[in-house]
Amino acid sequence: MSQYYYLVTGLPELSLDDNKLNYTVGDFKTEFYPLLSKEDQMLVDLYYLKFDNANLLKLLKDREAVIDSRGNYTVDQFVAVFKQFEEEGVITSPGSLPPYMIKFIQDYLGQQEAGVTSDVLVEDWLSGLYYDYAMRCKNEFVSSWFEFNLNTNNVLVAMAARKYKLPIATLIVGDTEICEALKTSNARDFGLTTELEYFDQLQKISETDDLVEREKRLDQLRWKWMEDKTFFDYFSIERLYVFLLQLEIIERWISLDKEKGNQMFREIIDSLKGEVRVPSEF
Repeated sequence: MSQYYYLVTGLPELSLDDNKLNYTVGDFKTEFYPLLSKEDQMLVDLYYLKFDNANLLKLLKDREAVIDSRGNYTVDQFVAVFKQFEEEGVITSPGSLPPYMIKFIQDYLGQQEAGVTSDVLVEDWLSGLYYDYAMRCKNEFVSSWFEFNLNTNNVLVAMAARKYKLPIATLIVGDTEICEALKTSNARDFGLTTELEYFDQLQKISETDDLVEREKRLDQLRWKWMEDKTFFDYFSIERLYVFLLQLEIIERWISLDKEKGNQMFREIIDSLKGEVRVPSEF
């Protein structure tokens, strides 16, 4: 396992209260990523795939769209795969795209050709495949981080759906035992209090009326979780991964003020109340 003494000792201290950053998520990719081993670069790639997911959905709608440069893949790489499916009906040369993306592209374009719609939002469909792919990685911390995020997001969605009397099953992302419990359990805690050590904290977060304060508490939970999990990881890729994740959290909060934050979270709630079917013309 590679150790990054020089890189880690040079990292600035980060706090949720920071209002200025010397580094960004984009800077990490240009400055730190090239110094990592190939194996560790692959772990960091898993993080940046979230931008590729957004880029993929954008390009499926408009192949001339400007994409987020923080992703791993270019417009040409995506479009080449689209064209192969359209010309041959199957993707035999995926290039460097990960398997879950190839499956999604092939199934999505196939449904579009057949005029088939789904009861699941297209974003959730892709996210489910992404989480499953990331949780299979061999690094225990990275795998656990994706599982933790999948669980926290799903639990909070399930609680909100129950509160607003929405169908929970169509809103849950992924296919794990926790996902199944959220979809099927009628228990107040979905039967998860003993399964998830942070369930009670999520319950309290879900009951917070102020939407910005609720998101702040969720980020505090995320922050503490990653710090606890890497407490004894001093100069490893795990410590650098935590730095990257914390950069993202602070970067997001710096870009928001309270008014904008409240508006954003109201939109999230409104979207939960909206139509959950994938439109025929995405």
